[in-house]
Parts: sequence; C-alpha cells; structure tokens
Amino acid sequence: MKLGIRLSRALGLVGVTAALFLGAPAGAAEVAGVKLDEAVRIANQDLKLNGAGIRYKAIFKVYVAGLYLPEKKSTVADVLNATGPRRVSIVLLRDISNEELGRGFMSGIQQNLDRTEKSKIIMQLQKFGEIFASIPEAKKGDVLTVDWLPGSGTVIQLNGKRISDVLPDIAFYNAILKIWLGDKPIDTRLKPAMLGEKPEEMPRGNV
Repeated sequence: MKLGIRLSRALGLVGVTAALFLGAPAGAAEVAGVKLDEAVRIANQDLKLNGAGIRYKAIFKVYVAGLYLPEKKSTVADVLNATGPRRVSIVLLRDISNEELGRGFMSGIQQNLDRTEKSKIIMQLQKFGEIFASIPEAKKGDVLTVDWLPGSGTVIQLNGKRISDVLPDIAFYNAILKIWLGDKPIDTRLKPAMLGEKPEEMPRGNV
C-alpha cells in the first residue's frame, strides 16, 4: 500500500512538473541585461536567433545586436546567401545622436564594399543616410530593426514604427549585414557573436 501511495505521489509530481514546463513561455537570450526573443515571426515565417552580442566603442557598450535567420548559419557566406526573410535587431545601451549612429553604420558599409559594389546601390545608400537625419536622437532602450522581406525589400523600424521607404535591392541588405559581418566589421567581437560563436573576453572594436 505504501509503495502504491509513494508511486502515485511521484507520478503526480512528474505531472505537475511537466505541466509547468509545457506552460512556460518561450525562451529568451540575455545579453548585457537585454532580453532577445529566441524566435520572431516575419513575413509569415519563423526566424531563429542566430547569434547576438555587444557593440563596443573603445571600452563603452553602445548596443546589443541580434541576427535572425530562418535556419542557423555559422559562416558569412551562408548568411549572405540565405533565402527567406532576415532581421537584425539592435537595442541601444545608451543615448546616441543620429549623426553618430548614422556615421557608424555608413562607415561600416563603406569599409566593406568596393567601388563597383557601391555604385550599384548608390541611391539606396543615400536614402539610408537620410533615415538617420530624420531621427533627432536615439535613446537608451530604443529598438532598431532592419528586416529583409522577400519580394519587397529592406524595411527599417524604430520601436516598431517604420522610418524608411522599402529599399528593394538584396545587395543593399547584404551591404548592411557587412557592417557587422564583413571583412572589416565595425566590431571584431560582435561578428563571431552574431555567427553564434563565443566572443573574445576583451572588447576590440573600431573607434
């Protein structure tokens, strides 16, 4: 009898534990105190968090960036050739002027494209620069998302509000990705982190 009671209680505990587990919310990754969803849904497709890390400027933390893809990729070539929607999500860790934010992004693109590549997307680069001029200042905690929507183009949002026209060229979206993933990334720790690797212990980035 006692054995039956103990077994019943044990099974009951397992059932409660399973119910709590199944009812738990989806996981989230945490970087520098920022919680990033492990998955997001864009253009009717679920994307997985490929990797995320911190953008440093000297020793200062500027933002957390996460890369979302339909399937996890570990090389730059695979990321750039990935089909389906993609997202880069950026959460600011401090206030930053539109000039500084825009200058950092534009510099990252310029350093990772040759003259021929730039000439093919020159109009979209100009529009990209104008986007930041329209933001008075980005605040700590603001969320900037840069999405690639197949059949449409690049869409940029700040705190869920679109701040750009649709920019249609996939080469332009890949140019944006090269800010972090190019041969001369804006932050040498952030590149492997977005590719799902463990970053180095000490920050090293372009100032």
